[in-house]
Amino acid sequence: MSPYQWRPMRAADLPHVMAIADLVHAGYFEAEEVFAERLALFAPGCRIAVRSGQADGTEQVIGYAFMHPARLGVPPSLNSLLNGLDTAADCLHLHDVALLPAARGSGLGRELVDDLCRVAEQAGLPMATLVAVHASSAYWRAAGFVEDAQALAGKGGSLGSYGEGALYMSRRLR
Repeated sequence: MSPYQWRPMRAADLPHVMAIADLVHAGYFEAEEVFAERLALFAPGCRIAVRSGQADGTEQVIGYAFMHPARLGVPPSLNSLLNGLDTAADCLHLHDVALLPAARGSGLGRELVDDLCRVAEQAGLPMATLVAVHASSAYWRAAGFVEDAQALAGKGGSLGSYGEGALYMSRRLR
């Protein structure tokens, strides 16, 4: 069994989330309240990446992911509260994922995509969406996502808070 795995997030993990976000997502600040709200609203979509097998028997937190039901073409702005889940949600939005360099190459990214598909299916959502930043679109394309500027334009969504080069991407799941 791999020492790398995803587990459900707990409120006690939020300080780790903030520390990793500061390192991985410089320039994309989100307040702890934003992450806490997503955890409270949709815990099945909140994950922590860990490496087990430390000499003292503890786990090392090496990443996190937040997903939640949303409406295709309407990604939430960065650092904004949802104020509830959208009752007309038709996709599962991968709002944020961050892995420390020590986690890269561990297979956690592929596992997260598989997990995203399972969570979407359990929620009855046929699509997954995300906003690719940090020139990550090639990675997401390899995971089956395609640029979906048409959905974004059709619903009036905006990527303004995500900065230059951000791409809205989607994947049909069934």
